[in-house]
Amino acid sequence: MKSIKIENKLIGENKPCFIIAEAGVNHNGDLDLAKKLVDFAKEAGADAVKFQTFKAEDMVIKEAEMAEYQKKNIGKRQSQMQLLKNLELKYECFKELKEYCVQKKIIFISTPHTSDAADFLDSFVSVYKIASPDITNMPLLEKIGQKKKPIILSTGMADLEEIREAVGIISKQRNKEIIILHCTSNYPCPLDEVNLKAMKTLEKEFDCLVGYSDHTLGFKVPIMAVAMGASVLEKHFTLDKNMAGPDHKASLNPEELKEMIKSVRKTEKILGSGIKKPFESERIIGKLVRKSLVARKDIDKGSIIKENMLEIKRPGTGISSKEIKKVIKRKAKKRIKKGQLINWRDLSLPKS
Repeated sequence: MKSIKIENKLIGENKPCFIIAEAGVNHNGDLDLAKKLVDFAKEAGADAVKFQTFKAEDMVIKEAEMAEYQKKNIGKRQSQMQLLKNLELKYECFKELKEYCVQKKIIFISTPHTSDAADFLDSFVSVYKIASPDITNMPLLEKIGQKKKPIILSTGMADLEEIREAVGIISKQRNKEIIILHCTSNYPCPLDEVNLKAMKTLEKEFDCLVGYSDHTLGFKVPIMAVAMGASVLEKHFTLDKNMAGPDHKASLNPEELKEMIKSVRKTEKILGSGIKKPFESERIIGKLVRKSLVARKDIDKGSIIKENMLEIKRPGTGISSKEIKKVIKRKAKKRIKKGQLINWRDLSLPKS
């Protein structure tokens, strides 16, 4: 499986998981708050911080209702238009955020929710993130595919055929740098709807890098996703879960984000390279606990070694027990005492 480079980060098999701290709209339309989210994402050790770029009037009609989780988290009834207006950052703010991310040495990403936003972001993003609701937005997929930049595609609410169509549209633009994220678009996502095995299905079906965008509470599930091979991990975070807004309650706070990233990096150490070979520490232990050939009784000089003269005991510093057939029928070059480790220098070569 190939790797994909996003700025200074190489994403792929046996590479560190690319961790996106999803600020989303948790800045509540406040640029200073957005910058604080960048600070905390960097401090936590995230590779990238992601926002969402849109103009509410370009994204939704006035009559559209909020999702049930949004109504619950906001605590009042209003239209999607009203909700999104309160969460909107002006376009010029994103240029400032990009510059701030460069200064802080963290990768800036923002999801364009409209064609206009995709064109606006083109001059200063190194990767495009396509949100789950736009997996069936073929004109947007085509436009972003034509940008010839890596694409991270979320697949919440989609079945395999819809994902196949979306990947096909992007691929027709001669853009093969696609990372597909398994995702369940439910906020928060209950454990029986996570379906992490779907990530492996996507990997097999599309022969591409895969990852996971998480909406569960806490961060146990993201750690499991990394253990299953996620190349990219995306997780919402906020400065305060009690702030007003639709996504704060299902997000991690800064300390939780930091702990999640530490746990991911520990998990990667535990997973290792996948190459089965002994570590140097094991080689040292092996000398003590593996077994060698030992004289079962006194063996006189000139005796031909027979199997009943040998036994197998620790330590493993003599002739390995696996070499027993090579030792039988050799001649003892000197007297070997009972209980003594047998070494090659004690034996002559057998007659041919």
